[in-house]
Amino acid sequence: MGSTTQFWLMKSEPEEASIDDLQAAPNRTLPWTGVRNYQARNFMRDSMRPGDGVLFYHSSCAQPGIAGVAEIAGGLAPDLTQFDPRSPYFDPKSDVAAPRWLQIDVRFVRKTRLFALDDMRREPRLASMRVLQRGNRLSITPVSPDEWAVVMALLQA
Repeated sequence: MGSTTQFWLMKSEPEEASIDDLQAAPNRTLPWTGVRNYQARNFMRDSMRPGDGVLFYHSSCAQPGIAGVAEIAGGLAPDLTQFDPRSPYFDPKSDVAAPRWLQIDVRFVRKTRLFALDDMRREPRLASMRVLQRGNRLSITPVSPDEWAVVMALLQA
């Protein structure tokens, strides 16, 4: 990862898309769909670049936490689920001519041991991590280079 590489934590419910699903996907790549928060969408649109590092986080499950490492593969495009009335992510106000919601491709790098949310909270070097802040509900949050390095070191331990 180059010197301009940025790092992200991206949450997914494992029933919808788990680290195992990403690993099993064609080309080990999945479109990250279903983002319905403007700030998270703007991270995808304005800041994410191919090669950026991703902490793949399982959320809304019995044991939330980081389950693997991925990278941004590119492919920023309209999220087609916004136009599908059968999708839980359908947005009747979104216009095909001016889509409101975007998706970006994420590529599998490796599965890790689960770094559980409770363990993350106990690590003082991660105290400022956005995902650990009270009231944070964003599905995509930036991760500082220092936080990335700490997580990578702890996952090697």
